[in-house]
Amino acid sequence: MAYFDAASGVPLHPVARQALLAALDEGWADPARLHKEGRRARLLLDAARETTAEAVGCRPDEVTFTPSGTLAVHSGIAGALAGRRRAGRHLIVSAVEHSCVLHSAEAHEADGGAVTRVAVDRGGAVAAAAYEAALREDTALACLQSANHEVGTEQPVAEVAEVCRAAGVPLLVDAAQSLGWGPVEGDWSLLTASAHKWGGPPGVGLLVVRKGVRFAPRRPADERESGRAPGFENIPAIVAAAASLRAVRAEAAAEAARLRELTERIRTRVPRLVPDVEVVGDPVRRLPGIVTFSCLYVDGEALLHELNREGFSVSSGSSCTSSTLTPSHVLKAMGVLSSGNVRVSLPPGTSGEDVERFLGILPDAVARVRAELGAPAGEPAAVREDAVVVNALGRRCPIPVIELAKVFGDVPVGGTVRVLADDEAARLDIPAWCEMRGQEYVGEEPADEGSAYVVRRLS
Repeated sequence: MAYFDAASGVPLHPVARQALLAALDEGWADPARLHKEGRRARLLLDAARETTAEAVGCRPDEVTFTPSGTLAVHSGIAGALAGRRRAGRHLIVSAVEHSCVLHSAEAHEADGGAVTRVAVDRGGAVAAAAYEAALREDTALACLQSANHEVGTEQPVAEVAEVCRAAGVPLLVDAAQSLGWGPVEGDWSLLTASAHKWGGPPGVGLLVVRKGVRFAPRRPADERESGRAPGFENIPAIVAAAASLRAVRAEAAAEAARLRELTERIRTRVPRLVPDVEVVGDPVRRLPGIVTFSCLYVDGEALLHELNREGFSVSSGSSCTSSTLTPSHVLKAMGVLSSGNVRVSLPPGTSGEDVERFLGILPDAVARVRAELGAPAGEPAAVREDAVVVNALGRRCPIPVIELAKVFGDVPVGGTVRVLADDEAARLDIPAWCEMRGQEYVGEEPADEGSAYVVRRLS
C-alpha cells in the first residue's frame, strides 16, 4: 500500500519513535515535584519546550503543550476572545478554516458573539484587503490558517498580520499543516499546531501565546502549562513531538523540493490522462506535498474505494464520501466541483515510482467508476416551453451533473436546461460544471420539490 494521506496524519518519524521510547523510561514522574525523578521529568519537559520554541520562532515561556491540536484551537480562540472582551465580541475567520476553528466560531455566535467569514478566491486564498475590510471597532480576534488542509493553498499570513497589527487586533494562526515545513512568517499573536501532522505522536497539540497578548483561560484554574492546558503533561509524547519537529525541519528544504516535483507531476499529468478533471488550489503558493483534483461524473466514495483496492490510500473533500453527506465547506467556498474529489498528500519519503504507479492506475479507476454510474438514469428529459428539463430528484451527487451532461449536447446554442435536484451538492457542482465547460449558469429557481438549476448553452 502507498499512503497518500499525509495531510490527515504523517507516519511516526523514526526520531520520534526513538525519543518516545527513551522518554518512557525517564519522563514518567510528575515534573512539578522536587524529588530526583520529578526534576528529571522537568528537565525533559523544559528541553522539549525550548526545542519547540526555537522551531516556532518564539520564547519558551510562550509555548503551551495541549492534548490535541483541536483543543489548542478551542483554547486559543476562547482565551483570546475572553481576554479582549472589553474591546468587543467580533471574530473574523476565513471561509476555509479547519472545522475546529469554524466550530469555535459557531460556539461564539451561539453565545451572542458576532462572526465575519471572509471569502476566498477560486484558488482558496484570502486577500489581506478583505480582512482589513472586515475589521470593526469591536473586533476582538482574527483567525487565519497558514495553509489549507484540503487543497494546500498557502495564505498571506504576513500581510494579514500586518493589517491586524495596525488595527490593534491579535491574529491567531492555525499552522497545523505548515509548521513542519518552516516557521510562520509575520507578526502574528497566537499560533496552534498538532504534532501528528509533522510526524510526531498523536495527542500533542501546540498553543503559542505571544507576550503582551491579552489572554484569559476559559476553564477552572490549573497550575500546569500556565493554566492554559490543565492536567498531567504527557512528557514522553511531548519529547517525541519536539524531537521530530527538529528532525523534519532539518530535512525540510531538500524534501520540499523533491515533493514539489512529484506533486507538480501529478498536477500536470492528471488532466492529460483523465478527461473532465479540474485541478484545484493555488498553482504556485501551495504546500509541497498536497495536490487536489475533482473528477466530473464520479462518486467520491466509490473512487476512493477503487483507488484503495489498487493499493493507494488517499482522501477526499467530496460531498459523496461516507464521512460527510454535505459538500466540503472548503470546496464550496472556492466554488469548485465537489463530487469526485481526490486529495493526494504525499508524506516525506514518497518515491517517484509510487507516484508513477498512481498515475498509471488512475485513468482506469476513474473510468470504472464512471461506467458504473452511467447505468442509472434520471427521468427522461422532457421539453417544457424552450427549456429541457432533467429530473434528478432523489439522486445523490454526481448523478444530477451526469444527467445534465447527457442531454446538453442536444440543446441548441442559446437554449437552457433546468435540472431538478434536491441533493445539496448540486448547488455547488452544477455551477462548477458550467465554469469548467464554459457555459452560463443562469441561477437557481424554486421548484415544487428541491430546486431548479438553470444552465444556458453558449457554445
